[in-house]
Amino acid sequence: KPAFPELDFRSGARVEELNKLIQEFTKHDQREYDDQRALEIHTAKDFIFSMLGMVQKLDQKLPVANEYLLLSGGVREGVVDIDLDELNVYARGTDYDMDFTLLVPALKLHDRNQPVTLDMRHSALCHSWLSLRLFDEGTISKWKDCCTIVDHINGATNYFFSPTKVADWFYDSISIVLSEIQKKPQRGMPKVEKVEKNGTIISIILGVGSSRMLYDIVPVVSFKGWPAVAQSWLMENHFWDGKITEEEVISGFYLVPACSYKGKKDNEWRLSFARSEVQLKKCISSSLMQAYQACKAIIIKLLSRPKAISPYHLRSMMLWACDRLPANYLAQEDYAAHFLLGLIDDLQHCLVNKMCPNYFIPQCNMLEHLSEETVMLHARKLSSVRSDPAEHLRTAIEHVKAANRLTLELQRRGSTTSIPSPQSDGGDTNQPDDRLAKKLQQLVTENPGKSISVFINPDDVTRPHFRIDDKFF
Repeated sequence: KPAFPELDFRSGARVEELNKLIQEFTKHDQREYDDQRALEIHTAKDFIFSMLGMVQKLDQKLPVANEYLLLSGGVREGVVDIDLDELNVYARGTDYDMDFTLLVPALKLHDRNQPVTLDMRHSALCHSWLSLRLFDEGTISKWKDCCTIVDHINGATNYFFSPTKVADWFYDSISIVLSEIQKKPQRGMPKVEKVEKNGTIISIILGVGSSRMLYDIVPVVSFKGWPAVAQSWLMENHFWDGKITEEEVISGFYLVPACSYKGKKDNEWRLSFARSEVQLKKCISSSLMQAYQACKAIIIKLLSRPKAISPYHLRSMMLWACDRLPANYLAQEDYAAHFLLGLIDDLQHCLVNKMCPNYFIPQCNMLEHLSEETVMLHARKLSSVRSDPAEHLRTAIEHVKAANRLTLELQRRGSTTSIPSPQSDGGDTNQPDDRLAKKLQQLVTENPGKSISVFINPDDVTRPHFRIDDKFF
């Protein structure tokens, strides 16, 4: 054994103490759910999917048989690359207890076997306009009112799918449906506590029993296959090689309603590889993931003003680190402290150099638009974290404990009114959903952050149609 305990050279902190603090943060951050809470999660999910089925029936715009991607964590948690400066601030414990992001395809291009070529002539890297000329006449006539129109010299008219107009339509449609639902409330139905349009996403907070659940619903364009602009990334060696197949990684991508710093908000979409990231996450060690979650909790609070760094930047840095470092090093169970310090160093390096490449399209620098003053301000803030990581971890632990106390207090106040299942008449609350609740509990506790693909038939919303990886429930 070494004569001295292992120390962090920069801060003098004991590595063993940092590891214990990260473990304590993880314990409070990853809460376990009992059957009642699992049933509440299922009830909220059913409500959201039923609502979307009714939105489809309003004007038939959404695809009839749609496939959603449900992600654990809200947009503010960095699960998708969307700018946070237009979003209202919501806090766990104060505003909600659990958060999810749901990607809802407004359009699907699923019949492609070759690389998908997008119209990037008008856009910054990692962004694209979308012409409806790729679709049939029926689709064009349905979505004309959500497009910007460009007339060419030769007399042809081109309709470009507008992320802002689609988001406006989606918010209006959801508001109409929720208004109708609330006119005829049913026993056990979630209470809609908040519906807000945050930029181009719609945030809904539902009260179900003693739980409050935030759903960030994002209208997207869904593609099967892989974009031509990211083809070269597939030629490189990656940490996931041999662990998952290339087919799993490149099964599809999205356009999300987000624009570049100088782009045209009405026309420009951002490429999102959320489906691929769900697969890659399977290959990341638990100790690195714990360090990432702890680091994210620190920077969300510290770097919130001005908005420049989002948790998605940190996620990208973690993926690059996985490519750069040996897998057997990253798999060390007692190295979470090393990984946390490394992520802080990486983030500071990116800020000082104003360079954070997108993991899938490395030629796209996600920090290019920031001013020198902003990056140096954040780099100095990170320097204070690096000088005393233990203190910042203790603060993060106190924040998550306080959020959990607020949640428990709400549960205690609401514990006398248990929630019946929407399928029941208020009798035995667990009867039809007990088996599913147990599966959901197992899903949440054993697979935090995994994606659920949902296949919805709006004419039959009574049965769950969702897939976790390759298992159907």
